[in-house]
Amino acid sequence: MVELCSLFSGSSGNATFVKAGNTNILVDCGESGSHLEAALRQIGVEPDSLDCIFITHEHIDHVKGAGILSRRYNLPIYASVGTWQNMISRIGKIDTDNIRYIKGGIKFGAFDAVVTPFATPHDSCESVGFTIEHNDKRVSIATDIGVMNKTVYESIKHSDIVLLESNHDVDMLLHGPYSPELKRRVRSSVGHLSNDDCALTCSHLIDCGVRHIVLGHLSLDNNTPSVAYATTEEALVMKGARVGTDVTLEVAGRYAPSQKYQL
Repeated sequence: MVELCSLFSGSSGNATFVKAGNTNILVDCGESGSHLEAALRQIGVEPDSLDCIFITHEHIDHVKGAGILSRRYNLPIYASVGTWQNMISRIGKIDTDNIRYIKGGIKFGAFDAVVTPFATPHDSCESVGFTIEHNDKRVSIATDIGVMNKTVYESIKHSDIVLLESNHDVDMLLHGPYSPELKRRVRSSVGHLSNDDCALTCSHLIDCGVRHIVLGHLSLDNNTPSVAYATTEEALVMKGARVGTDVTLEVAGRYAPSQKYQL
């Protein structure tokens, strides 16, 4: 069995719970330890049942509580060399045995899970997304990506569930409160994926067997859940898909857990 549940998603903090067989994983820990523990208990998972932590990149909205949980529950943290180099000062001292290095494109085993990290185009050092498998079920998490490239798409396309970034509405961003420099950063090839690019990707993913799509990492200032949902829903309907029947579509909650998917 494989499960996925987004606990938090957005620029204020990100964390996703994944269960693969008997292995409980947190992908990113971008909230305080107490908030992460409360969210896990809200979905029926005791924090001391966690087996490991995966980190996509070093930004604080992805690592804030990683050190706290690792020390409190003696959890190994899996991250790229570049991520480790840039996040260690933010998360504090980690037991040497719990420092695990990974590399994009190199598959590894973590207890019951078979994991393939894949390189993501973002303005961080050696950031990755994750595909996590158990038996014949697969989930993928792909956020903080400036552009949908071949590496990311090929990595996620045969998943059962995909949590995919739908960060901003382009018009809202262009006319919103961000500085010109920040707008350029968000729209760049190492920034964040727009609603339109997310929707186009999703319209192709359903041809590859993806049946559950979770839209994540929405901007607080340049997007809304309804706009993000409607953009991808329209693309899926135009492709001939029946949303709710052929494919499920959900926007991940910013401050609270979303639906738990079980395969």
